[in-house]
Amino acid sequence: MKSMTGFGRGIAEKDGRKITIDIKSVNHRFSDYSIKFPRTLLFCEDIVRSVCSEYLTRGHMDVFVLYENTRDDKTSVSLDLPLAKKYSEIASKLADEGFENDLTASRVMKMPDVIELQETEDDIEIISELCRQATEQACENLVAMRVKEGEKLKADLNEKLSTLERLVTEIAERAPSVVTTYAEKLRKKVSDFLQGAETDEARLLTEVCLYADKVAIDEELTRLKTHFAHTREMFEQNHPVGKKLDFTVQEINREINTTGSKSNDMYITERVIEAKNELEKFREQVQNIE
Repeated sequence: MKSMTGFGRGIAEKDGRKITIDIKSVNHRFSDYSIKFPRTLLFCEDIVRSVCSEYLTRGHMDVFVLYENTRDDKTSVSLDLPLAKKYSEIASKLADEGFENDLTASRVMKMPDVIELQETEDDIEIISELCRQATEQACENLVAMRVKEGEKLKADLNEKLSTLERLVTEIAERAPSVVTTYAEKLRKKVSDFLQGAETDEARLLTEVCLYADKVAIDEELTRLKTHFAHTREMFEQNHPVGKKLDFTVQEINREINTTGSKSNDMYITERVIEAKNELEKFREQVQNIE
């Protein structure tokens, strides 16, 4: 079981090139990415998405990519000699008009567009491979954190599921006495009303049977126990189970609601309310599971 929240960093470097990738993940119904690249590395986006999809199946991932280039030949300097000569010719003409010609080579170099610094063309294959390596490392670290958080979630969910099982067991133990209690109360009411006259046992029995059918929750309790057992099985599976658990919670909630609507017993109603409260806590935690 894995959580959907976590953080992972990956670093890959070679020949003066260094790529750092940070991935932060949070809850999301599906798989969603927000990738922030330097403009010069946009060609790596498909690589990052492809690698992430191999490790992460669900959640919103913010991916930050940083590229550092410390190579000595990362930039080149070019001289626009014709332009420099033009500046020199203009300076000579001004000197002929009486202006002092103090133009030097260093001053010409400072003139607009005479000297131009350019980034040398980088090796796309090397950068692509570094990006892949950094992404894989970041994903591995992220998954390790999600597994660690998942273990905590699993322990908490197991505890909450045990509480639900206890409440359902208490309801199941109480359920048979509901009809008996109703029959006793009904018999007493009829007896009091008739004031000692003979009671129609057949009619009384029919009324009790109708009531028993109305408040019967055996099927709901059986389905709840089945859902609980299936949930524990999912806890031990090695693939993402978040969506399945979410659907199962909906089914459990349906059965608990039905049990509550059929109940005409305060003890059972109290247990149903407590179970719904515990299930809501369970559901909130399930939203964190991949």
